[in-house]
Amino acid sequence: MDLSLQTLLEKAAENRSGLLDEHHLAAFRLFNGFTEGLPGLAVDLYAASLVIHNLSDPPAGLEEAVQAALEFYSARLPWLQTVVLKTRHADTLEAKCGCLLLGTIPSDRVREHGVWYALDLLMQQDASLYLDTRNLRRWAIQNLKGKIVLNTFAYTGSLGVAALGGGAHRVVQLDRNQAYLNLAKTSCALNGFPIHKPDYLVGDFWTLVSRLKRNGGQFDCVFLDPPFFAASGKGTVDLQKNSQRLINKLRPLVKDGGWLVAINNALFVSGRDYLASLEELCADGYVHIEDILPVPDDFCGYPHTRLADPAVTTAPVDPSPFNHPTKIAILRVKRK
Repeated sequence: MDLSLQTLLEKAAENRSGLLDEHHLAAFRLFNGFTEGLPGLAVDLYAASLVIHNLSDPPAGLEEAVQAALEFYSARLPWLQTVVLKTRHADTLEAKCGCLLLGTIPSDRVREHGVWYALDLLMQQDASLYLDTRNLRRWAIQNLKGKIVLNTFAYTGSLGVAALGGGAHRVVQLDRNQAYLNLAKTSCALNGFPIHKPDYLVGDFWTLVSRLKRNGGQFDCVFLDPPFFAASGKGTVDLQKNSQRLINKLRPLVKDGGWLVAINNALFVSGRDYLASLEELCADGYVHIEDILPVPDDFCGYPHTRLADPAVTTAPVDPSPFNHPTKIAILRVKRK
């Protein structure tokens, strides 16, 4: 292995050693090459499974580094059971979703802040649990006891599962993909949470939100974590152009004094522009920004492991005052 790459991996691993648990159930980022010295390479740990992301275009430029990372982590973490390689710009969907480099059956669950989350590491290009929103799951656990929650664009439902882990009274999960919501149900089963099938809404965001409004739906907290772009016959999600529209679509569903958690992960939306759009919404006095949640340091690279400014290397525009292009804002909503 190239000695400089080994040094980078060792430094990153050493600074994350405190995140490891004796039962190997944790999930976190082991290496962020964009800030820690090798752009295009990222390495995540999900329980006893390693996920190596080759984000280079073309991918062949990082093949040697991928092999070096495989050898390094196999030696450093001898308890690993599987290693998955996800190649962002591969020619086949299978390679994009993940190919096994080691082992046969990837880990199917992790435990975070006392809550279980089901995994399917090969289901699609992402790994079925977003590591950049870990702090938001902790916030949900700490703040949503006894609350009624709506999780839109739920994906595999982790934010809703976290809310249940914190004692939420009811959580409605909304996504257009049944397979993703099935994984949310599996997470509930792992935790012993009851599964109320009517609270899993499969379908178009615009249609289902309109139905909830007609039925008088009211929630103490609404999560809005959409993809940066998606289009259907009913409407278009475009976080670069219409994030305000999405927020205003959901505001009527938030109880007086409730939360609307708005996430914008568009790489080409600067943090200052996103903040300005939120402040514009706040001008009428019925919304205010309660907090901005940071993305965990392991995901971004620690201040003392970074070799480059994440504002420069992880996005084409500056995400500050947010610390990452995943921009998380906690909004408080008043009713007119």
